[in-house]
Amino acid sequence: MCLAIPSKVIAIKKESNTAIVETLGVSREASLDLMQDDVTVGEYVLLHIGYVMSKIDTDSALESIKLYEQIVEDMEEEYIDEEYR
Repeated sequence: MCLAIPSKVIAIKKESNTAIVETLGVSREASLDLMQDDVTVGEYVLLHIGYVMSKIDTDSALESIKLYEQIVEDMEEEYIDEEYR
């Protein structure tokens, strides 16, 4: 299964056709080579294996991010529980 993660565009590097995106507190550079639409700072996009795949509206992005954060939290709790059994 492959996931595209909602990420917020925090900078655009036109010379390399890349965007700096923030995903769950982590910043990374992502290629814009697969995007047909212009992307602007502040927009949310779907990031998959280093490529911006498409734009996503803010409400949907924030809802997805909240779900990802809950999944991570649940996994951490499960790991801690298993470690201390």
